[in-house]
Amino acid sequence: MTRSVESGFLRNANNIAWIVLVGSTLFGWWLGYTVKNVQGDIRLATAGVLVTAFVKTWIVGFQFMELKQAPSWLRHGFDAWVIAMCVVLLILCVG
Repeated sequence: MTRSVESGFLRNANNIAWIVLVGSTLFGWWLGYTVKNVQGDIRLATAGVLVTAFVKTWIVGFQFMELKQAPSWLRHGFDAWVIAMCVVLLILCVG
């Protein structure tokens, strides 16, 4: 029986995306916990959570909604939307 190259857990792009999503969720939780219990800078934590949320949005769109195989206009339109919305929310919430 031969072993396939694709058989490793970290060789699957969906598994790597899932690990990054879980890690960024834990990072966002940690930011909120730190601000609440240590009295950190709330603006910095808000910016971190917003950026993390939009990175997660991009990962879900790119990896799980198959935008990596979409036409370039759709892929770049999604990228522009993610960046624009993140910037607008950062200006509104932190600025």
